[in-house]
Amino acid sequence: MPAFLIKYHRRSGGLNVIKFDSLREATLKRLELDRTNDNPDLEIVAIASESEDHLRQSHSRYFSAV
Repeated sequence: MPAFLIKYHRRSGGLNVIKFDSLREATLKRLELDRTNDNPDLEIVAIASESEDHLRQSHSRYFSAV
């Protein structure tokens, strides 16, 4: 199942979504980014989802500003 890495800026609503082939790949990238992230307003998450459309429904709070 595909997975998505979401970088969400809480204050501005800024959003970056990257698709990966697996949750493992997305999680490894998230861990890498977490090590260098010093911005408390930047939330980085990895989520498995069958499609980006499904992700937008199941995790709509990330997409409300888009």
